[in-house]
Amino acid sequence: MSLKVPKANNLQLFKDGYKHLQGLEDAVLRNIQAIAELSDLVRTSFGPNGRNKLLINHLGRLFVTSDAATIIREIEVVHPAAKLLVMASQAQESEMGDATNTVLIFAGELLKKSENLLVMGLHPSEVIQGYELACKKALAELETLSTSNLPSPFTKSSLAEALKPVIASKQYGFEDTLSALVAEAALAVMLKNPKNFNVDNVRVVKIMGGNLAGSRVVQGMVFGREPEGNIKKVTKAKVAVFTSALDIAQTETKGTVLIKNANEMLNFTRGEEKHLEKIFKEIADSGVKIIIAGSSVGELALHYLNRFNIAVLKVLSKFDLRRVSRVVNATPLARIGAPTAEEAGYIDVFETTEIGGDRVTVLRQLGEGEEGYDGKAEKTRTATIVLRGATANHLDDLERAIDDGVNVIKALLKDPRLVPGAGATELELGKRVDVYGSGLKGLAQHAVKRYATALEVIPRTLAENALGGAEGNEVLSRLWAKHEQKGGEAWGVDIEAEHDGTLLATDHRILDPLAAKSWAIKLATEAAVSVLSVDSIIMSKPAGGPKVPQQAGNWDEDD
Repeated sequence: MSLKVPKANNLQLFKDGYKHLQGLEDAVLRNIQAIAELSDLVRTSFGPNGRNKLLINHLGRLFVTSDAATIIREIEVVHPAAKLLVMASQAQESEMGDATNTVLIFAGELLKKSENLLVMGLHPSEVIQGYELACKKALAELETLSTSNLPSPFTKSSLAEALKPVIASKQYGFEDTLSALVAEAALAVMLKNPKNFNVDNVRVVKIMGGNLAGSRVVQGMVFGREPEGNIKKVTKAKVAVFTSALDIAQTETKGTVLIKNANEMLNFTRGEEKHLEKIFKEIADSGVKIIIAGSSVGELALHYLNRFNIAVLKVLSKFDLRRVSRVVNATPLARIGAPTAEEAGYIDVFETTEIGGDRVTVLRQLGEGEEGYDGKAEKTRTATIVLRGATANHLDDLERAIDDGVNVIKALLKDPRLVPGAGATELELGKRVDVYGSGLKGLAQHAVKRYATALEVIPRTLAENALGGAEGNEVLSRLWAKHEQKGGEAWGVDIEAEHDGTLLATDHRILDPLAAKSWAIKLATEAAVSVLSVDSIIMSKPAGGPKVPQQAGNWDEDD
């Protein structure tokens, strides 16, 4: 006979306000539901025919974009499991700069497929084991699918061709113009060793008005403002960069001065003027012809700068100030005074030009083959893409597409292998993982086969976004038939649906970087596995007092 141990009631483990959810029903399936919702939100924005989302963030700023990285950054996801997925897509953004939406959609689909297995009675650890095996197999097979490499040495046409599929997924219809601009800018800043390509050396300046056809690449840095003084053009000059204001230093305390006559009035400011003149004379004597100011420029300071024939440009962004310091190879100074030989920079051309009715200032180093080129500034070359467009939102979206393109160039310089795009690679991987799953023994094979069907989501979404749901299913079945044939690895979705909705990706040069696909599969699987391995959620009470409800009506109304 066993003794019955009395069960303690109301055993308080956590402080008041804690939430504790556990078990399959409360924790795992609820997490999967939250992630499915996030995945479905960005799914309609996938591919060239993806729809735009109109977002208004907490500061009231408006965004019109189909870029998944921007969407998830601005919607501020608070669900803890969905945050894991957001982190995975942010890792993809920082690593590759592209395929963030692939991570979100694929991880969401993996979790949706796992839901059926869990409800059927499989343990999460068996599903995790199957997913990890399938991921390993998919990555191994991906290595064999590379059809071509980015040709070396790089030319404008070869780079533009590799960028077109990436840019078309964000700005369909403008991919030819944008990829040509990005390729031209990237080649202008590419050093003798392309491995040292710096993404930061390709800048974008947006000027409202005109249309995309008026956009162009300018060698050097472009600032959307004119210089402050009378000097508008300087060549082969020494540059000083100051982060402080070019003005008379304000005293900490205020004093009252009694002036008795006109002479005292004249002498009162003369001391300050003499001091300021001495400082700018020292700067001029050191050979400086251009000053970049990180803050305000006073009237008196401007007077002396004009007198000493020194050009002065105001750059209010600290990031731009850092970039311009790198371009001219100068040290930003926190005090006004003559820079030493090591602190001063050098620029070949400083000029003011007009772009679409706007006066802009260009700082550039001469390139190879230009008259006066001395090879000094090889490392500090910068190119700026000047974008034209009708609205600020459209220009912002074009900038995001360019940003993706530049990041993809960096990825391709590390790993130049390309695989068929248009969903062909994912479908082929799905087919091969499915065959691999059929040969496995044990419960893990169910998860491996579900992983294979989850890979279908990429071509399915492309087809659905372009052609609609019913037609999308037909295209997918045609694709499966073509992939079953020998040598059918490169068949993908034709979003223009000219024939039967399918095309040979290699013939149409729709090729994606292998590295971006590899990272997307890896990160999506990791995120899905992390969510499946959670069995309980413990949330503490948020800090801060109770939220005061807003009063309706006027605050001093009696009724």
